[in-house]
Amino acid sequence: MWADRFYASDSRNSRRLRAMYAGGAGNRTARRFARLWATVFGWGLQPKRWVTLEVAGRASGQPRQFPLGMADLRGRWYLVSMLGECAWVRNVRAADGQAVLIRRGRRPVRLVEVPVTDRARIIQRYLAQVPGARPHIPVAVDAPLADFERVAASTPVFAVHDRVG
Repeated sequence: MWADRFYASDSRNSRRLRAMYAGGAGNRTARRFARLWATVFGWGLQPKRWVTLEVAGRASGQPRQFPLGMADLRGRWYLVSMLGECAWVRNVRAADGQAVLIRRGRRPVRLVEVPVTDRARIIQRYLAQVPGARPHIPVAVDAPLADFERVAASTPVFAVHDRVG
């Protein structure tokens, strides 16, 4: 598959993609792509797993948008942070999980952080479904589950729940 070659951890493309997020924050190019993809994902032009997350900024309280790919496993959807501790993760925690997923409309959700011990299979599924994350999570997509367990503590994962009330 082309994505396996394009996103291989030793490829020139992967090195460029990792460089766009040096230090865990996107550079100017990454921010431009994020704005573009947030718009496209919000329109719902991509498959269901591609969404725009909107969450209140932890300092400003203003809405912040992040284009993200979700993983589905056993009938449940998850958001996984390919960059580890990053802005959207800190914002979700500060907002007590209250957020909105945008895709052909707005869906209020509550994001619940998954315990480290339960993350490995979700991260494995995420890498299989979201090839753009592969350069950022140091595990081969076909690695044994034990390799995913080793990165689970540094890879935040949130279960997506519909917000009631």
